[in-house]
Amino acid sequence: MAYRVLVTDDIDADGVALLASEPRLQVDEVPTLPKEELYARIGDYDAIVGRSATRVSEELLRRATRLKVVGRAGVGVDNIALDVATELGVAVINAPAGNTIAVAELFFGSLISLFRHIPRANESMHAGRWDRAQLLGAELKGRTLGIVGLGRIGGEVATRAHAFGMNVVAFDPYIPDTRFQSLRVRRAPSLEALLGEADILTVHVPLTEETTGMIGRSEIGRLPSGAIVCNLARGGIVADDALAAALDSGKLAGAVLDVYVKEPLTGDHPFRGRPNVILTPHIGASTAEAQHNVAVEACRAVRDALLSGELSRSLNVANSEGRDWSELRSAIVVAQRAATIARAILAGQGVRAVQRLTVRYGPDLAGAGEVLASAAAVGALEGVLESARLNMISARSLAASRGIEIAVTESSQLAHPSGVEVSLAAGMQELAVAGVAPHAAAWRLTRIGGFHVDVAPREVLIVLTNHDVPGVIGHVGTVLGAAKVNIAEYHQARLAQGGEALAAITVDPPVSTEICRKLLEIPDVLTATIVRFGASVAT
Repeated sequence: MAYRVLVTDDIDADGVALLASEPRLQVDEVPTLPKEELYARIGDYDAIVGRSATRVSEELLRRATRLKVVGRAGVGVDNIALDVATELGVAVINAPAGNTIAVAELFFGSLISLFRHIPRANESMHAGRWDRAQLLGAELKGRTLGIVGLGRIGGEVATRAHAFGMNVVAFDPYIPDTRFQSLRVRRAPSLEALLGEADILTVHVPLTEETTGMIGRSEIGRLPSGAIVCNLARGGIVADDALAAALDSGKLAGAVLDVYVKEPLTGDHPFRGRPNVILTPHIGASTAEAQHNVAVEACRAVRDALLSGELSRSLNVANSEGRDWSELRSAIVVAQRAATIARAILAGQGVRAVQRLTVRYGPDLAGAGEVLASAAAVGALEGVLESARLNMISARSLAASRGIEIAVTESSQLAHPSGVEVSLAAGMQELAVAGVAPHAAAWRLTRIGGFHVDVAPREVLIVLTNHDVPGVIGHVGTVLGAAKVNIAEYHQARLAQGGEALAAITVDPPVSTEICRKLLEIPDVLTATIVRFGASVAT
């Protein structure tokens, strides 16, 4: 299958070349398009790769009926309607690591420029003056650097701060203690505690509902007098009015800004003309190396998402907590297949509206719970929901819209440490299907309800229940053979001799629905369910 990719906003040539080298990708490289022209063209593409100049709005996404992936050659996704992309099952991929060094270096370049009055010194020298006596500066050594957000960029800033002899303290409730320890950064118990001792405050967090205006009047008021506030992350994290007021009052000695609420910065903006404020025009990632890195990183992720379904880099897919998706492929397939089987069997019993989906997984799959829940949601909705956009990205949202509650728990009570169990429930009826995924290349389904099985169905599975009496297996084989249905695996299980038994039969397609009627005509066959699987979410 071939895919069309639209590349815009002057993406680095090496990134474009990476896409163009794939025979199954047709790449159209165009300049940044006006909105109307982009709207007219977007319906022809499976992916779009750009930077901040192209706005991927709700209207654009809804016009992009083929779109599977949005690639952002950079960190921020403010220009992308992420919630709509999630609803539509469109993966949104950025390049979080490519500009890390560039931003960290700009931070220290700007900070040193402020402390040593480099812009004023340079201007005076070019003007023919020698203002040495007026340019007494200060040193970074011995000062306390307070970092909000100890992710990639915050970590690089911390590493370089040690080289300047600074004391480094950070606040980040989402980062484990081990990272603080490895970076030799003291952990602040709260943002308020951090503010109380930060001579220099820098923020390295995304712009979200939680972080918008997080450094306002109250927070700046907690800083020591003469502190410096730096924002090279996103405009709006530091409140403009609070920052301006603190600079006017002398509470702050200065500020370093590379990002703004509205860009480009207007000519009459109150931050302009202040000698104690270093202003740069959002150039944190504007190095040749960074632009190359983010382009290659984003294009590689877009390629992998299109050609192999690799979604671990997608911002709007479930978090795998650092687990490599290549390790989880088999477990993802088990979760999807198990949910599909449970849904089909319940439907055969007259249960149409599933109310609860529960996923349990073994300790060897620690961290994969949310990913497995998304895969199970795909299986639960597959064939029920008429949506071409049903995938790992949209499944949780679509399940919630249908009132399906989803629960995920790690359990040591499963039969295997790499086990996955999916339960679907409606009212008083519930069915659990389980399997194991011992490694990336192997998986098996091991239980359907109370029956232990051992099958790995790929496209079609027939599930029968019958009385445990002689001759049933032979009759089933005869019916399938007469219909020219080839059996790949046949597993018969029973709870007790002479009681009820279950057969899980993996067969090759095609299989008509008429097969069920013929199987039910066999004496002692109680139920017959044909389970058809969609394309694996992991391949």
